[in-house]
Amino acid sequence: MSNNSGGSMLAQPLTRPSGGRIAAYLGLFVLGVVVGAAGALVQSGWFPGGLLLALAGAAGLFLGGARATGTRAGAVAPAAGWMVAVVLLTASRPEGDFLFGAGLVSYLFLLGGMAVAVMCATLGQGRQPDRSDVRLGK
Repeated sequence: MSNNSGGSMLAQPLTRPSGGRIAAYLGLFVLGVVVGAAGALVQSGWFPGGLLLALAGAAGLFLGGARATGTRAGAVAPAAGWMVAVVLLTASRPEGDFLFGAGLVSYLFLLGGMAVAVMCATLGQGRQPDRSDVRLGK
């Protein structure tokens, strides 16, 4: 093997992310909260364009986070923030106020956002071996 540490990168133990990477994940989480709250306001305002705009914004953030960090966690962090914002906004308050109505558009936004998050996290890059570890044609 060409890897000096005694195995492929996939067999190595996980290490703690650097401080910069943790800050990036926290920033992506906060952006996920903002995009979730904005999407909740836009999705019912201009149907169907608002719903498509809210889901496209979420998809752009999730996939952009994965590409920017080069990890699947880059998609999971903003998706978690999006989910927290949306779940908190669906809960009714003691006064009876709520942001989401019980309609088809709201359910499409909730389920569509979750599906987009799963797709973007799946498309994100996982831990891949370096070129020196790849064995082509052997």
